[in-house]
Formats: sequence, C-alpha cells, structure tokens
Amino acid sequence: MPAEASRLPYVDGVLGPHQVAATARSILSAQEGSGAIPWVPGQHADIWNHVEAAMGLLAGGEVEAAEHAYLWVPRHQRADGSWPATIVRDRVEDSRGETNMSAYFAVGLWHHWLIRGDRRFVERLWPSVRAGLSWVVDQQVGFGGIQWTPQDEFCLLSGNSSIYQALRAGVALAELVDEPQPEWELAGGRLGHALREHRDLFADKSSYSMDWYYPVLGGAVTGSAGTGLIADRWERFVVPGLGARCVDTNPWVTGAETCELAMSLDNLGDHARALRLLAEMQHLRHAEGGYWTGWVYDDPDYPNDNPDAYWPEEHSTFTAAAVILAADALGEWYGAATPGSGIMRGTSLARPFSELALECGCAWDAEVPAGR
Repeated sequence: MPAEASRLPYVDGVLGPHQVAATARSILSAQEGSGAIPWVPGQHADIWNHVEAAMGLLAGGEVEAAEHAYLWVPRHQRADGSWPATIVRDRVEDSRGETNMSAYFAVGLWHHWLIRGDRRFVERLWPSVRAGLSWVVDQQVGFGGIQWTPQDEFCLLSGNSSIYQALRAGVALAELVDEPQPEWELAGGRLGHALREHRDLFADKSSYSMDWYYPVLGGAVTGSAGTGLIADRWERFVVPGLGARCVDTNPWVTGAETCELAMSLDNLGDHARALRLLAEMQHLRHAEGGYWTGWVYDDPDYPNDNPDAYWPEEHSTFTAAAVILAADALGEWYGAATPGSGIMRGTSLARPFSELALECGCAWDAEVPAGR
C-alpha cells in the first residue's frame, strides 16, 4: 500500500511528496507479476538496477511492491552465490556473473531495514546477501580491486565503488543478525585503499561520468580528496541548466547520472550544487511522473525544439528510482526524508573499513579515512 503523501520525501521547490508518489507509481507500472522490475517494460532486468528500483519503490511508499521485488531476487541466485547479468521475463539472457550486480542486494536489504525495521524480513533474505557478497569477495585480486566477472581480468572503478558501499551494508547486516563476516571487512579495507590510491590500476573508462563520481558516491573517497576529484572533471561532464552527461564523447545528458552526481555532492556537504542539479534535471520529467532516460542537445539530428531530443524514447525505472533516492537524500536537510535517506551518504552504514594495503607495497595505515 502506498504511504500517505505527508510521510514521503520531498524537496521544497523541486519535488513535492505527491510528485514523488507519482514517480514511485511509474516504477510500479513497469513491475512484472513475478516481482521483476526491468529497465523499461518488456525489456531486461538486472539485479543492480532491479534493487535500485525496489529502493525507489520503498522510499516512495510502495512497500508491498518493493518487498515483492526483493523476494524475486533469491529465485535467480545460483549455487555459487552469483546472479546472471541479465534476465528477460524470468529467463536468463546473459549468464555471466557480474560482481557489482551480485553485491548490491546488500544495499537494498539494509535500506529496507532502515525504513521498515523488519528483522524477520532481513533474516529471510540474509542468506542470499551472505552468499552473494562471499562470492564477490572471492573475485578480489592482488591490488585490492574486484574483477568485473571471473572471466574478465579487469576491474571497473564505478563497479568497485558500488561494491565498497555494498560491503559496508553487508557488514551492517552481519552485525544485525549476529553473524560477523571479518573477511568482508578485510576485503573492504583493501578495496577502499585501491579506490583512493590506485585508481590507475582499474580499467580505463574515463569517458564515462560514472567513472568520475562513483568513488565519492560509494563512500571510498571523501572530504577534500572527494571535493578535488569532483572539481577535476566538472566542466567535462556537467552541462549548466541540463544536468550531467553520461559520456564525454556525446552531447547527451542523463537523469540517473545527474541524480547520482547530486548525491555524490550531498556526500561532500555541497548541498547547493546538489539541489541545483536535481532541479535542473526535472526537464526530463514526464507528466505522469516517470522520467525520460536522457536528452540529446546541440546535435543537428536532434534540435532542442524537437521532442525526439529525448533519447532513448523511454521512461526508465532506474532513472525514476535515482530521482526518488536523490530527493530522499536532499530532503533530509528539509526534515522531509525517510529513515533510509543516509544510505548513499554512508551515515547509516557500518563504519568505514580500516585501510589495508599489504600487497601493493604502500605503507600500511590502520586509520580510517576522514570525513565519514
């Protein structure tokens, strides 16, 4: 059942609670009978984006639908703890096990606990989270990064930053159910060091904005280091008045990346720019509450006065979810947020991991990074 509008997150002057509720309903309209939430109705689902959509449903007051989505997740988990990369109408389309996909269930379940406080629901799904994160940790390599898949011998910066957040959520869940997972903490310490000190060892995806801001969004790079990282490529990716580009090679701003960047700024205490980004990306909002994935600008094939400038021509569930989560994060500064609003800021996760750098040759430092 949807929550009362007065209990939903909102951001004054940008999104009201009734608009947030409408955006949650747009996600609900894409949900399949099985519980799966595809990117777009009829297209594929993957565990990461499915979980993010479930988080958006929950923060947007659609509790039953969110729990239906979470209960769908273990049904596709394999014996080794991993999930297939893509699923279409409950049939596996891409069988590869991707590590950041398999880690993110921990973030969703911890988010559910923060909002609902339902220990029985956590205990029901904890074995799935435990198996998934244990499989992910097994893919860690010498310098501290975690391979994209067991078959692909490279590590992605954005994916590893998400895994870092998932490990902190997983440790928090482990503490809640009294099943400590010290190997996750060790892996998280090594991974955090790699994300702060050895970003050059990750695969080069620097043309993607996610590769830029995700170390901040995931909580590994904080304080002045995070501020410097964001400043380094701001003009490369941010288009004033429109939002953040997905890639620096195309004139295309995307809603999900813009909202994630806003949450990254919120993590750094830069609330003014975070609020501005959330406001600027509202040009992607559809009248019924969903969001277009992106907008092409200054392209001779897509003039700005042509509605076909929305590209692709779809309202994506992951974009809608990112909007709700960003509104929840920023709504905290207005006293208009859910108990899960700190999930990206890291204030509600397990404490940052002690830094471990034993195999890379760096000096060992047991101090946790400042700012978290």
